[in-house]
Amino acid sequence: MTLDPRRRALWHAMRLGAVWQTRGAGPAAAAPAVEPVTPEVESVTSEDAPATPAHAPAAIAVAPMATTTEPLPGGDGDRKARIARMDWEPLQAAVAACTACELCRTRRQTVFGTGHRQAHWLLAGEAPGAEEDERGEPFVGQAGRLLDNMLEAVGRSRRAQDPAAAVYIANVLKCRPPANRNPQPQEVALCEPFLKRQLQLVSPRVVLIMGRFAAQSLLGSDASIAQLRGRVHAIDLGGRTVPAIVTYHPAYLLRNLADKSKSWADLCLARQVGERRG
Repeated sequence: MTLDPRRRALWHAMRLGAVWQTRGAGPAAAAPAVEPVTPEVESVTSEDAPATPAHAPAAIAVAPMATTTEPLPGGDGDRKARIARMDWEPLQAAVAACTACELCRTRRQTVFGTGHRQAHWLLAGEAPGAEEDERGEPFVGQAGRLLDNMLEAVGRSRRAQDPAAAVYIANVLKCRPPANRNPQPQEVALCEPFLKRQLQLVSPRVVLIMGRFAAQSLLGSDASIAQLRGRVHAIDLGGRTVPAIVTYHPAYLLRNLADKSKSWADLCLARQVGERRG
């Protein structure tokens, strides 16, 4: 059956089955060679999306197909319990295969973490950006270079082999939000168990929390960074209390140079706390 372009598009929109374009008519007993015809659709953001015309078929706005490859089936509690028992390799594999939220559809790759896995410091950021999504490593863009310079000034490095001088860096979200938008509460809730397991595995002496969403996740506080920084908080890692220092995210500092001195003070506080803990 031959369909003109308008009818093919209508069939696709109404999900009446795949529309096929036949190449060559062979013998009646032979199966025809076919290829799918996919209509080209220009993607738009929710802010830019035009209103649906009143005469348009309701089925035109097709919802994404349901994901069936979730690597951690079961209820939310069961999923958290599974993650909480994972060692490094299964944890990294679970992150790479995760399809728990819609961010899996737009990422290039997951961003697990980097640094020494027995580091005395763990740095918790918020979410990957474009360059992190490209390379699969946290803090590799301009904000990452600023962070590395700040760490070097207090004798710390993500490349250090000595745990006392090393840091481990991870984000709350392991996938980049589209257009670097803010993380959504559901995304944070679904990804949070991965970061908490990383914290337990590293078992750091100091946690440096960078940014509002990281603070909300690890401290359960809606307070601003200005209200949280400058003092020592506590995080419970399975019965062991670890001191945590809150500071500004490096990306924020690139836009607000005047607050660099405050972040320097936070790093010095983290160093003092770590030295007291031996």
